[in-house]
Amino acid sequence: MSREGKLVCVTGGSGYIASWLIKYLLQSSYIVNTTVRDLNDPKKNAHLLALDGANERLHLFKADLLEEGSFDAAVDGCLGVFHTASPVSFSVTEPQTELIDPALKGTLNVLRSCAKVPSIKKVIITSSFATAPINGKPLGPDVIVDETWFSDPDVCREQKRWYHLSKTLAEQAAWKFAKENRIELVTIHPVFVIGPLLQPTLNVSVEMILNLINGAQEYPDAYYKSVDVRDVACAHIKALESSSAAGRYFLIESDVHYSEILKIVHQLYPTLQLPQKCDAGMGSLIMYKVSKDKAKTLGIDFIPLEVSLKDTIESLKEKGYLSI
Repeated sequence: MSREGKLVCVTGGSGYIASWLIKYLLQSSYIVNTTVRDLNDPKKNAHLLALDGANERLHLFKADLLEEGSFDAAVDGCLGVFHTASPVSFSVTEPQTELIDPALKGTLNVLRSCAKVPSIKKVIITSSFATAPINGKPLGPDVIVDETWFSDPDVCREQKRWYHLSKTLAEQAAWKFAKENRIELVTIHPVFVIGPLLQPTLNVSVEMILNLINGAQEYPDAYYKSVDVRDVACAHIKALESSSAAGRYFLIESDVHYSEILKIVHQLYPTLQLPQKCDAGMGSLIMYKVSKDKAKTLGIDFIPLEVSLKDTIESLKEKGYLSI
């Protein structure tokens, strides 16, 4: 597939994954339409407009996830659409309005806009690994979670895992709509995403690393599943460009105990004051494996954890979140 002059759309362009996706799309000679909530917010948009190729090939559109028809103009004439816009938060007071409505209604609004455009060959949705393991099945060191696993909305509600619920309901609705409207759909499911920031704001998964290395007294007795944001962005593009790419893809590079992360950070930055004490009460993540087999069929050569951590920390220093 020749990329030259091909038009694609990325929703939620100012986000962490979306910003890298736009950067790589522009590098690959695509013309990119992207949606933002406010066209006049330099804090959210300036880093996008500064990307190489943005002057010639990046177009910003205003869109609102909860407004039907809001994405019509942005997806018009596109050959592919990447829907990355969805709120990420693990502590909410109003799950329905803060997470579930934007994720579920937003996904359907984007897909409804796509269904009107005959030129669209494929839609790629940024989902989350959260849509897989919360289903009441026992987890343990000998269990391998793969793309056949789906979280159960009832179990998510029971456990008050609202983010997991929002992503699960959105994914279910997307597959149903895509089937009914004959849209070719791929969903990408990263675990915690780390790596350098292009946007000036801090996102949840990188903030977890910052909190761990920036004066924390204790670290959780838990496992941290991670993947680099640059690999996640590449996976989206490969999913569009590969004619055989279909279905769901889990993205994970490493799955290590928090103590291992601290060990790597200590080797990289010996002067950082890192937590010495493990708090068993903070542990909620059980050890189990996640399959990489399907992701490998996209041809992703995952960036190692050490590199991702170093690049994350360097980025946090550069953006003024961390002084070492």
